[in-house]
Amino acid sequence: MTDFRVERDSMGEIQLPARAYYGPQTQRAVENFPISGRTIPADLIHAMGLVKWAAATANRDLGLFAGDARRPLSDQQIESLLGACLEVAEGR
Repeated sequence: MTDFRVERDSMGEIQLPARAYYGPQTQRAVENFPISGRTIPADLIHAMGLVKWAAATANRDLGLFAGDARRPLSDQQIESLLGACLEVAEGR
């Protein structure tokens, strides 16, 4: 397995760490704006994962992922979203 993956956006291709949960825009920010050298505290990232999980759970329970949306999410997509939120919350 490679240590990176290549993604493409409106600015072109860029390499990201293979296990990164973020996309090209975040990678460009990391490369272009190394201002303080400090990173976001792990506790804050974990808390953000919990907040995202809670919001997604509420939206699922209220039926807002299906509703009148032009592109509703499938049950599998919703479960994947919830799982990703928990992975962030658990620090994985």
